[in-house]
Amino acid sequence: MFVPLSITDFIDRAVQVYGDRIGVVDEPAQPATPLGSKGQLTYREMADLAARQAARLDELGIGVGERVAVVSHNSARLLTSFFGVAGYGRVLVPVNFRLRPDEVQYIVDHSGARVLIVDPEIDEELRDVTAEHRFVIGDDSLLYAPEGSVPEPWEPDENATATINYTSGTTARPKGVQITHRNIWTNAVTFGMHAGVSDRDVYLHTLPMFHANGWGWPFIATQAGAQHVVIRKIDGAEILRRVEEHGVTVLCAAPAVAAAVLEAAQDWEGPIPGRDRVRIIMAGAPPPTKTVARVEEELGWEFIQIYGLTETSPLLTINRTRAEWDHLDAEARAARLTRAGAPALGVRLAISEDPENEGEVLARSNVCLEGYWEQPGETERCLADGWFHTGDGGWIGEDGYLTISDRKKDVIITGGENVSSIEVEDVLFSHPAVEEVAVIGVPSEKWGETIKALVVLSKDAEATEAELIAWCKERAAGYKAPTSIEIRDELARTATGKLQKFKLRAPYWEDQGRQVN
Repeated sequence: MFVPLSITDFIDRAVQVYGDRIGVVDEPAQPATPLGSKGQLTYREMADLAARQAARLDELGIGVGERVAVVSHNSARLLTSFFGVAGYGRVLVPVNFRLRPDEVQYIVDHSGARVLIVDPEIDEELRDVTAEHRFVIGDDSLLYAPEGSVPEPWEPDENATATINYTSGTTARPKGVQITHRNIWTNAVTFGMHAGVSDRDVYLHTLPMFHANGWGWPFIATQAGAQHVVIRKIDGAEILRRVEEHGVTVLCAAPAVAAAVLEAAQDWEGPIPGRDRVRIIMAGAPPPTKTVARVEEELGWEFIQIYGLTETSPLLTINRTRAEWDHLDAEARAARLTRAGAPALGVRLAISEDPENEGEVLARSNVCLEGYWEQPGETERCLADGWFHTGDGGWIGEDGYLTISDRKKDVIITGGENVSSIEVEDVLFSHPAVEEVAVIGVPSEKWGETIKALVVLSKDAEATEAELIAWCKERAAGYKAPTSIEIRDELARTATGKLQKFKLRAPYWEDQGRQVN
């Protein structure tokens, strides 16, 4: 017997088993709209909204396989759109709400989206971004058919594209990653299993839902009957308040989000909420060991490290503390947890031996993308030889755990020596005055490239360039120490907390004929 995998499986099970349970607590501070926040919705009410949204798309003549773009902060309406759009055979295109209007228009045009749904807070900013049908979130009479409406049925096809997620990588234009129902289903089930998700969990959406479909958590939490708690804008103290108010047990975050929570915890009155209960799942960049140790010691939260990409739905590896590490102290355990981790169930990893891509991490799994939307050349390149080419450099230890050494394009070659920027960043992070750091290669007549660190100091902390360079030389080989350090007020990041190093490097290389020496 063959039953096609579909994302409707997740919401259907939630309704059948947990229909009257509160499925989502919407962000209470949604911007001014005709109806504002959705408040609390049961799983049955979520499914009803999804069906009414699909029926509305039927009325508009939006057929199976056609694209619907949504530019939105986290909200219950965005959450239900995964099921109301993709669950009924259309393709959801979740768009980064921090992009410029011209970038959003490019995605709308490139994806061929006939419908554009916009968050009210950015409606004015995106006023010139158009599609055949354009709606603002909150006007439910436009987004949903009347109560009781029944959408046209869709015969599930597990190989059909469910979402197109545009990447914010190193290319000039983002690429549209086609994620299928089979990709989403596999990611959700394996991720949920490895993270130990159950109907006793409460998931806080600190991660933008547009980013790799919120790492799959709209589906993971739904199938388990766990409660979704929507948070619209990230603030460390507000995260702690939501954890306390709603009994949150799990959240996902980039290292910058963890840093914000750790800072807020310094001024928190009373016991830290969620101690010995919360699991914080981190990705986006390998965190420094001191961050891991602080999360476990100061917050009392379990730290879980994962590795993956938008192109892999995203889970490839997971790293949770294990019984064999229980006797280790916090620092030793943290050192093991900063590795990318062991392959998730069904994932095969390899390290390329091809001279042109030597050291690149390769992956094979049912979570790997169908392709890049309307970019067959890029698709062929990234899926060459039956493996997905991650573009990341790394190695696999004897215990099977993957360590990411760097983005291959971010390796600094100084005086003929390869230097991992991540390694240098970890050394700088260990300095008590350092809050954030990015290490990049800049041009050098003598060395070809030399190492530069861009540093943000902790609140009220002081440190000089000379002091930080000396700190590095005491803790790593001399050639790995930065030759210059800039103290900055902040480092620009994407909506998901990632540093885009090609942008940080650009000012130093703009007069060069190429980006490496």
